[in-house]
Amino acid sequence: MDLVDRLARARIGATYNQYARSELRRERLRTHLARDGELLLVGEAPGYRGARVSGVPFTSERQLTGAGPAEATATIVHRVVRELGLEDETLFWNVVPTHPGTATSNRRPTRTEVEASRAFLEELVHGRRVVAVGRLAASVLDAPYVRHPSHGGAAAFAEGLRAVVDSRAHRSSYPRRRRSKEVEPCSTCS
Repeated sequence: MDLVDRLARARIGATYNQYARSELRRERLRTHLARDGELLLVGEAPGYRGARVSGVPFTSERQLTGAGPAEATATIVHRVVRELGLEDETLFWNVVPTHPGTATSNRRPTRTEVEASRAFLEELVHGRRVVAVGRLAASVLDAPYVRHPSHGGAAAFAEGLRAVVDSRAHRSSYPRRRRSKEVEPCSTCS
């Protein structure tokens, strides 16, 4: 069974599993992951207008089809990745791959949800250059941090990603475990 099938069957706390009943979202995620990019951008969790609808992290339905909801974070991330010429080598993922929140809102993933998602994250991180997008990702990954692009962070995100890519030095093979304190994630999901 592949990662996408395992994810579709997973129950991760009280999150909404957007892959469970959607072959379209599962197929989109499989296609995305089949690119086998060397660079992995890891955010917090799917946003209600992003991967919850599209099935692809940091990607809105509008980016895939030209219709449906758009998400500011997805728009910024894709624009910066394109400007840096990294489209072919970049994969997107989230610490928690299923949506915490409702069809119209986001919430922070709980520590339990982060831990329940760890196996998926470890599988994707292994052997790639990893960038933690936002505080939650930074708290669980041994990877360079860049500011999340939401709430006025677009310029800092672009600058941070450019600096990380220019360094080309960091490669993470697995997330570090942090159990001693509650994680402090970004205020919005990616």
